[in-house]
Amino acid sequence: MIYGITGNVKKEEIWQPIAEFTHWLRASRMPFVLDKPVAEGLAHRNLVTSDIADFHSRPNLPHESEVILSFGGDGTLLTTAHNVGARETPILGVNMGRLGFLADTEVQQLKDTILQLEKGKYRIESRMVLEARFEGEEGADTQWALNDFVIERSLTPQLISIDVTVDSSQLTTYWADGLIIATPTGSTAYSLSVGGPILVPDCGVMVLTPLAPHTLTVRPIVLPDSVVISIKVPENPFVLASDGRSTSFDDDGRILTIRRAQHSVKLIKLPAQDYYQTLRSKLGWGGK
Repeated sequence: MIYGITGNVKKEEIWQPIAEFTHWLRASRMPFVLDKPVAEGLAHRNLVTSDIADFHSRPNLPHESEVILSFGGDGTLLTTAHNVGARETPILGVNMGRLGFLADTEVQQLKDTILQLEKGKYRIESRMVLEARFEGEEGADTQWALNDFVIERSLTPQLISIDVTVDSSQLTTYWADGLIIATPTGSTAYSLSVGGPILVPDCGVMVLTPLAPHTLTVRPIVLPDSVVISIKVPENPFVLASDGRSTSFDDDGRILTIRRAQHSVKLIKLPAQDYYQTLRSKLGWGGK
């Protein structure tokens, strides 16, 4: 198995663990490649020699790896997933952040984790992805999200109106700070923080969660993943964020369509890893 190594190069705390891990892989004769910025960062800090960094450096990690190890937190894993894209190379998240719903292998456990992978003791979870495109703009790039799309007000202190249609049937017009369209994976991210429900990852659904709606009777709604959601912001500029990557748009009344994407994100999980145990641990359920 060829291990690709990437990480959040802005975090100084990743360098020593990655250096120690690469030395262990070399001593264990396990093949690996390094994302080019990671290789350059290791060489710059004299944690590996420049010839080793150059030999293992790869500008296109997903094409030359069988498993990608993402060192950082959930945000780093989201970036890794976007870099992998439709190639669907499996990703193992190595948690060096705080909460870690996605990057759930702790760095201290990494060597034991790799030994389990070498023995075939793992499973691959396919996580649902959403795609978004402005209607009638076939030449435009399709955006996609593993966690969520977020529509928020831009350059104004006022609430914005968001017209939402589900499969050609009007749902409602949200009068709010914004709207989150989340996958089951993203249900424990921004959506959860504003009162959205927790969805088990393999549920075939998505959830719409309004941000500070003007009408208190407006609540999150769970929809099947087979629907097409059409969204229009008719009056104000707005920001569309895809897994935290933001783009600003004017109030030109274009229609945004969101649906389930054809590809998925593959995450590696160990036999002992259990989603409900993760919830109990990360959210502190059952504590006194």
